[in-house]
Amino acid sequence: MSPTRARVARLALRPTIGIDIGGTKVAAGVVDVDGQVIDRARRETPSKSKSAQVVEDTIADIVAELAGRHHVLAVGIGAAGFVDGTQSSVLFAPHLAWRNEPLRDAVRKRVGLPVVVDNDANAAAWAECRFGAAQGESHVVCVTLGTGIGGALVLDGVLHRGRFGVAGEFGHMVVVPGGHRCECGNRGCWEQYASGNALVREARELVVNGSPVGHRIAEACGGDYRRITGPMISDLAREGDPAAVELLEEVGHWLGTGLANLAAALDPGLFVIGGGVSDVGELMLAPATASLRRSLTGRGFRPEAGVVRAALGNEAGLIGAADLARRERLRRRDRAKLVTTRLLLPRRLNNQNSTRVNDNPEHASGTALTPGPSTRRLNGGRRRAGDIV
Repeated sequence: MSPTRARVARLALRPTIGIDIGGTKVAAGVVDVDGQVIDRARRETPSKSKSAQVVEDTIADIVAELAGRHHVLAVGIGAAGFVDGTQSSVLFAPHLAWRNEPLRDAVRKRVGLPVVVDNDANAAAWAECRFGAAQGESHVVCVTLGTGIGGALVLDGVLHRGRFGVAGEFGHMVVVPGGHRCECGNRGCWEQYASGNALVREARELVVNGSPVGHRIAEACGGDYRRITGPMISDLAREGDPAAVELLEEVGHWLGTGLANLAAALDPGLFVIGGGVSDVGELMLAPATASLRRSLTGRGFRPEAGVVRAALGNEAGLIGAADLARRERLRRRDRAKLVTTRLLLPRRLNNQNSTRVNDNPEHASGTALTPGPSTRRLNGGRRRAGDIV
């Protein structure tokens, strides 16, 4: 192997840092080329998070800690919020003070490493497709059930972010016109019926109304409905409490209804369900699958998408962010090399006989799932297997 190719090979094998930023914690990890987390660090989301600067200080501190122990290639950040199509700015974050925040450039200046920013659900979906439950499937819809509902799309092997970077906000599809008021301002959003908040709301209503059906729930919370949490209901369901099981079945029903709508619009081969609410497994996924089958357009006359639980758990977001950062860093290196090569090529007088090389490998819709180095495109820019787009 030539010295140049050896350097490239070593570069590709260097680990990257992935960071998952939520409303309560900043979780980070050093991730190798196979998606394995080889080192971890964690910080609480600063209580003074009204200041974007304080959060950036926390990110810079955690990167410095991990980079001090590992020779890393780049940093990927998964943020809970709207990230623009250039993967550089957070347009809006519901739990942090980011409004049109140029996070990529701000962090890059602080840490001295290449930085990529993406939505946390996109990062988690990418991880599941690369290393988790959706390996080998080209058309995947990932749904994350937590306080609300997040989501992401991988269609034809490409991570789709949408024209403006904010695709995948499935939780705000209206499934019950005029229904429960959502934090987004609308009524009847999907996440008001199939999320951790929905589960807790229904359980609290049982206790507040003094329903005998919910006596085990009332005992668990000591009669104080404000102490009811999603994990509390999940634990009771695992123990066989009929009311808790029924509440999870109801959430599963609404989950399946929304999945049927997504199947009609997107025709995926697989739904991957993640997030804390999915920890109950078949207690919720079984009714969700049954509801999907009942509501599926053309049921009985079309293939049916599978429904599986996510495999990578709470670390999916940081693993995906790290891998996206790796691919972007290598893509930029390949692009810079191509531009340099073109500058060195002799000009041809007869342009009609020259072969044009497309030096813009970026694709507006997202990042291609197919691994491997970027393959430059000839013949008018048509894609071939192996392209990173």
